[in-house]
Amino acid sequence: MKKLFVLLGFFLSTFAIAQPKPKPAMTWKDVLTWKAIPGFGGTQLSPDGQWYAYVLSTYESDAELIIQKTTDSTKYVYPIGAPTFAQMSFSDNSKWIAFKVFAKDKDKKAAAKPGGKPIPDKVFLVELASNKKTEFDRVKSFAFNGEKATHLALSLTAAGGGAPAGSPSSDAAKGSDLLLFDLATSKTQNIGNVSEMAFDKSGNWLALTIDANEKAGNGVQLRNMTTGVTLTMDNDKARYQSLNWTEKGDALALLKSTKDEKYKNERVGVLGIKNFGTMPELTAYEPKTDSINFPKGMTVSPNRSPYWSEDLTRLFFGIHKLELAKKDDKKTAEAKKDSTKKLSDVEKLAKIKADTTLKTLDDLQKALAKLKTDSTKTTVAAKTDDAEKPEVTVWHWQDKRLQSRQQVQETQDKNQNYLSMYDVAAKKFIQLADSTVKNVSAAPKQLFGLGTDNSNYELESSLDGQNYVDVYLVDLKTGKRDKIREKHYLPSFWASPQPSPDGTKFLYWEGTHYFLYDMINKTSRNLTQDIKTSFVDVEDDHNQKTPPYGIIGWSSDSKAVLLSDGWDIWQVPTDLKDAKGKALIAFNLTQNGKRDKIRYEQRYQLDPEEKGIDLKKPIYVRIYGEWTKKSGLARIENGKTLVVKPLIWEDAAIGSLTKAKKADVFVFSRETFTKPRQYFVSNSVELTSEKQLTKNAPLFDKYAWSAGTRLVDYVSDKGDSLQGALFLPAGYEQGKKYPTIIYYYEKLSQSLHNFSNPSYSGTGWNPAIYTSNGYAVFIPDIVYKLNDPGMSAVWCVLPGVKAALKTGVIDEARMGIHGHSWGGYQTSFLITQTNMFKAAAAGAPLTDMISMYNLIYKNSGTSNGQIFEGSQGRLVAPWENWDAYHRNSPIYHVTKVQTPLLLLHNDADGAVDFTQGVEFYTALRRLKKPVVMMQYKGENHGLAKQPNRKDYSVRMMEFFDAQLKGKPAPEWWSKGIPRLDLEKHLENRIFED
Repeated sequence: MKKLFVLLGFFLSTFAIAQPKPKPAMTWKDVLTWKAIPGFGGTQLSPDGQWYAYVLSTYESDAELIIQKTTDSTKYVYPIGAPTFAQMSFSDNSKWIAFKVFAKDKDKKAAAKPGGKPIPDKVFLVELASNKKTEFDRVKSFAFNGEKATHLALSLTAAGGGAPAGSPSSDAAKGSDLLLFDLATSKTQNIGNVSEMAFDKSGNWLALTIDANEKAGNGVQLRNMTTGVTLTMDNDKARYQSLNWTEKGDALALLKSTKDEKYKNERVGVLGIKNFGTMPELTAYEPKTDSINFPKGMTVSPNRSPYWSEDLTRLFFGIHKLELAKKDDKKTAEAKKDSTKKLSDVEKLAKIKADTTLKTLDDLQKALAKLKTDSTKTTVAAKTDDAEKPEVTVWHWQDKRLQSRQQVQETQDKNQNYLSMYDVAAKKFIQLADSTVKNVSAAPKQLFGLGTDNSNYELESSLDGQNYVDVYLVDLKTGKRDKIREKHYLPSFWASPQPSPDGTKFLYWEGTHYFLYDMINKTSRNLTQDIKTSFVDVEDDHNQKTPPYGIIGWSSDSKAVLLSDGWDIWQVPTDLKDAKGKALIAFNLTQNGKRDKIRYEQRYQLDPEEKGIDLKKPIYVRIYGEWTKKSGLARIENGKTLVVKPLIWEDAAIGSLTKAKKADVFVFSRETFTKPRQYFVSNSVELTSEKQLTKNAPLFDKYAWSAGTRLVDYVSDKGDSLQGALFLPAGYEQGKKYPTIIYYYEKLSQSLHNFSNPSYSGTGWNPAIYTSNGYAVFIPDIVYKLNDPGMSAVWCVLPGVKAALKTGVIDEARMGIHGHSWGGYQTSFLITQTNMFKAAAAGAPLTDMISMYNLIYKNSGTSNGQIFEGSQGRLVAPWENWDAYHRNSPIYHVTKVQTPLLLLHNDADGAVDFTQGVEFYTALRRLKKPVVMMQYKGENHGLAKQPNRKDYSVRMMEFFDAQLKGKPAPEWWSKGIPRLDLEKHLENRIFED
């Protein structure tokens, strides 16, 4: 028996030793070294589908580029410094990749200090078969020569600096060296003084603009990439800019600008080049020589790129006003100069002695007196000229746009230009837009244009947020325009006219239906009235009239449109009958969406050059289960028989589908809340035999993460069926209750399977960090009732929390709430209506709906009133329902607050005015309620500066740890920090890598 116990003890001790050591929670300091693929521009698939490149970047250390073979384990890794965003490109033949290499993070920081110098970027060129690398220094931009893929062009940063950035009218030369690297021979040719370069699609031609000192040799050149011959198409003492090839590469347009001392801005003309098959043909249009058609006092605008019509008969460009130069008063200028020069007594005497007209002592005394008088006059003249003008803004009740809005849009207004065209054959200029109809956009094929004018409704729209425009049809051959829609309502983007690929029709929304307008016959008809579904977005609870769901897209032959009813995709014909006279009817492409509560929500445009949806080819869409939160990809084949086939359907977030340009190779992403996003490749059109390409978040296995997710169903107090996403803490044990943060922002339960990449956000919030540190996180949905945005949160959040409590995960005695902006408002309001939460953190909250209504949304310069009435506020004007504003304002219920509150509100907040946070803070302070407000100097609606993001992220968790976990309260919360002690306090809190 003794031996048995000894043996048992041995096994038990061995088993205990073999147990894996618990992984540590991820701290905010660990975020500094966290590597992940950035959300934008961080991946690229080669045209042949054989290579995949992706970036792993960090917060305060350097990134690396991984170039991975899609068919085997071949992989190259290159350090690329600290990019703002990655820049990489495969050659069209997939034999090469070029990418930017930036300065290291530590070197960037050193360069940013006083006296530091910018560090220019490099470019690495890698031959993929051999991994042979070629480096190029001081590179501004780069490009392979299109489909030809024989050269890499590299535009270098000017060694002398060139003209200052943002000074387009500067006389300083803007050209620098351009390197042409031959990929076959590795030989490099240097072309000097190049300011712009652009290859055509085929890569046969390289267009260059030359911009040299004193404009010597300035011009536009064309280099034949096969023969190496360079043609100078135009040269002058002028500036050439805005190179713009047609999509096919069969023509080129650009601008040519020259100085005119009469005007502040330059006179600009348009150049067009076409007929590249033989000798390229140059067309030049110079407005100052066209006194008949071109409007006086205007010129071509450099703020719009010129382009050719598809048939190469017309050039399109913008025009704007010439601004007269102010004539300097020479006397005043001299007076200013003299007034700033202090003459010594010796200098004064020398000045007098130099006057040969002085004959007597009396002459000398008169000269001295005159010198004194002249000096006084000069000073007075200078002072008069330098008299300060009043700095004033006149706010008038009939201003169509608030003065603050005009200030925000001042640059845009100054750059306003009107679409115009030049008919090459007729040699005739035609203005298409003007001060009445400012915005005209050319439909495909450039047969017609659509113009909009909101001048009759702009004032009203700025007050109530309801948008209307008059719509004009413009004949792009003659410039003739007709008003075809008056007071057209725009509840959303989809209500705007959507032209067909053939440029003869457009779709628009009116009331509860889509209408088709025939631009040739000028007729309109209801396109959806006979379809047995509704395209009204009934789930949009903003104060807008019947907004539509959305247009999936036009068919490439313009004979059908694909529309969404929120669940299914419908194919709707634009003709009443087919060629045989048979009636055409709309039909449901996806069939089971509404029935099975699956949303066919996004079509993937796999060909970036497509012109409409080719219905003869398979259509790939993302699918999403409204109540299951599953997602996936489906393929729709619309041939003789309709086939809708789900390809992937999982308890995960599936998306980001891309296709190789020249092969049936597909890449898609997959993630869950407990596993970071990874990218997978498949060479099957049905996405079978997938292979994981990436190793995103390589440090993931080092830390403890959430144990999983749960979906919580509940019903709001107003009878709405809703859901919430519950994220379990790391190390979750069944039956044990955990401190929980409840977070919300309208509807977010769809984020159940989204991985939360550890980061310092602008709001301090990151659910992955909280679950890693032992918190549960619950995110309930909120739907809104008009005139009750605050009470809607009460009616939705509280039932959601009560339902989540039944899971046994949440400790009802240790619940905190957090939200930012609109979510910050919900947080501030909730603590006036309930005491069930033990701590609250509100970022940039609205707290007084009445004062907020009449404040300015500074970031846009618009009135908050139009946001309240037409957008997120979901209220009528206050004088129409004062009780609603009082009922839903946290400030009017402040006496009920018993929950400790951490406020974040920045002094430069341009969305929710700083005074909103101050109002609530001072009211709570007056009532001796526990509240701390964090204010970060100069920050806007969210934190942008990295040190501030770090600081607030840590403080918010310290606050919740103290309130919900019983940890010691930090001194900044328990006692506050006197102003004189602040610097020392901050020094003690800084953490670095």
